[in-house]
Amino acid sequence: MSDHHPFLDLAPLSAARFAAIEDRVARLLDTRQDVVITQGEALLPLEGAIRATAGPGTTALNVITGPYGQTFGDWLRDCGARVHDLAVPFHTAVTAEQIGEALAEHPEIDFVSLVHAEAATGNTNPVARIGEVVRAHGALFSLDAVASVGAEPVLPDAWGVDLCVIGAQKAMGGPAGVSAVSVSERAWKRMEANPNAPRRSYLSLLDWKARWVDAGRTTLLHAPAQLEMLALEACVERIEREGLDTVMARHRAAAAGTRAGALALGGGLEPYVHAAADAAPVATTLRAPAGTVASDLVARALAVDPALPLAAGGGPLAKEMIRVNHYGRDATPGVVRGCLTALGTALAETGLDVEVAAALGAAERASTAV
Repeated sequence: MSDHHPFLDLAPLSAARFAAIEDRVARLLDTRQDVVITQGEALLPLEGAIRATAGPGTTALNVITGPYGQTFGDWLRDCGARVHDLAVPFHTAVTAEQIGEALAEHPEIDFVSLVHAEAATGNTNPVARIGEVVRAHGALFSLDAVASVGAEPVLPDAWGVDLCVIGAQKAMGGPAGVSAVSVSERAWKRMEANPNAPRRSYLSLLDWKARWVDAGRTTLLHAPAQLEMLALEACVERIEREGLDTVMARHRAAAAGTRAGALALGGGLEPYVHAAADAAPVATTLRAPAGTVASDLVARALAVDPALPLAAGGGPLAKEMIRVNHYGRDATPGVVRGCLTALGTALAETGLDVEVAAALGAAERASTAV
């Protein structure tokens, strides 16, 4: 009997194959910028990009539309940057006009940090319009597109994004242990001019530039995370086969169906993000009815079907927010129907009047209308 294991006894991943996977990610983003695949969850390139480009001479505008924006502000301050936070309520999105007003008030700002879609709060920000404002101001633009890629357009070149970080674990339907960042030429120059940018470090993007990008991508810096790289390659292949437009349409339909279904379900359940235009296609957040606790409702719903992509909000939001994470393979009508049915059961168990059939009908009409 052979003891060969397909996950363990793998041939080494070559530099050429690693580079080919980077090229496929670049095509997914429609970018001519350098794309570096980083060997870790997306927090690795997110922190690496900030620490590489920000320092004591940086004045940053840090946009907070969810918990990750708060984290990025902490990193910027830790780098010695002067930070102006622009925080908006988590039930809405930031506008290009708000960004423009902040830049006009602080013309010295030379770095803008923004999260595209916040899966944790269910909102998404209008990056295309924001990019125009940031580009006109001349600031470096850093974007967290981890949750949005695959669910809605992510176009670093067209939008003037200098640092665009993606992860595969949400709408792309891929692995969590590998991520990527596209880097513009002026972002590389900012890093090279920053004496505090990480060097000879696992956080260092400059190491990848010097020893990988500029060296012709022939010798890897270290042994790649092989299983994750193969999984990333497989998930990009799957998106290519299905078609990116089709993948994004599935996410839009799932979001529209979930929102309409929740409104029709009754029982006091309502969308957490007020305006549909501000709601992310990757996840729909719902406000638990008065007198209920979101985490309790989620537990009751998961008792109906533990496989459903339902979760309570994080931290203090666990009392009031329910998340329907309809991303990746879960962006389907069947998952939407299952979530609405289970939430209806949970609400009914607490004594609230719900209309599951009406919710399912509304969900179907909304999703097919997208």
